Amino acid sequence: MTRQLKLSDHIQPGVRILFVGINPGLRSAQTGHHFAGPSNRFWKLLFESHLVTEPLTYKEDWRLPEWRLGLTNIIGRSSRGIDTLSAQDYRGGLATLTRKIRRYRPRIVALLGVTIYRNMYGADLSLPTRIPLGLTGSDITGASIFLLPNPSGRNAHYGYEDMLAAFRALQSLALAGRSATPEM
Repeated sequence: MTRQLKLSDHIQPGVRILFVGINPGLRSAQTGHHFAGPSNRFWKLLFESHLVTEPLTYKEDWRLPEWRLGLTNIIGRSSRGIDTLSAQDYRGGLATLTRKIRRYRPRIVALLGVTIYRNMYGADLSLPTRIPLGLTGSDITGASIFLLPNPSGRNAHYGYEDMLAAFRALQSLALAGRSATPEM
């Protein structure tokens, strides 16, 4: 039986944007670094959207606080895919995430995947089949929620240009401090 590593959060006081992934994939659990899958586009999107000023790899996930960015997951346990995660996993993760947001006070919580938002708010809101990316109008303890596509290579719902537009809209919002949505 392989021992699963728990990925460390990379959050420091003064964080502007807290990125929230769904849960670690098997490769991330194996390496001990976030978004380590070979087809994951998170690191490339961060750089190309100018959220970071130099190209990074998963091995440098610990450096995100240099740009006042933070990184965590809503569910800590790793899995091959999200189909094994339960509503209870998301509920427990939301309670933990809320505590982290209260502690670190990010201005923006960037959810990396429509699945997170749907599981957090789907029962409470009448959500459309395709939820628009960008600022949602929802918040967690005062932090605005910004919806990004899941950067996993398994995500067939959004092409790279759509993903990049959403990440650039987040960068614009962070710089301007006002509403920004991707042009899709």
